[in-house]
Amino acid sequence: MNKLLKFTPILLLLVILSSCSSVKVAADYDREANFDDYKTFAFFKPGIDKAEINDIDKRRILRAIEAELISKGYTKSENPDMLVSIFTKSNQRVDVYNNAWGNGAWGWGGYGGWGWRSGWNNNQISTSTEGVLYIDLINTKKKELIWQGSGTGNLEMKNVEKKEARIKEFVSEMLMLFPPEQK
Repeated sequence: MNKLLKFTPILLLLVILSSCSSVKVAADYDREANFDDYKTFAFFKPGIDKAEINDIDKRRILRAIEAELISKGYTKSENPDMLVSIFTKSNQRVDVYNNAWGNGAWGWGGYGGWGWRSGWNNNQISTSTEGVLYIDLINTKKKELIWQGSGTGNLEMKNVEKKEARIKEFVSEMLMLFPPEQK
């Protein structure tokens, strides 16, 4: 039982850290749009150019979007039904973990009387960059937004392969919500 108590803080930290690694996605769409009418797409360069990320990551995102849309049966076209645009935001996230577990005990503290003595208080502070990727799908003829997906999660990756996989995960999970199920 004592060994279990020693490892409980470590297990809790692992659960917290693993839950932070997932992508949170959401989508909104025009209830009046008939998504069966959309068969082709193209990228909206003016919108994409405004995204505040480096060109390498932009290309990674666009390749991932293109692959996902093609896998859903859409075709890239010079004369598209819908335009695809992206934009990004990033926030610095600060997490403070207050771990008051330790080897302290209640006892006599001499002049201080009874109270908690000789324990340790282990505060851990971590910072990370949390990014939000938005994918906008726009009706080409009406120039109106018909669907918007957002994905939020940790983006900082020094390993190129992991970074590319993370971008694919963002896009894939977001586009799982497209096209929306209409009633």
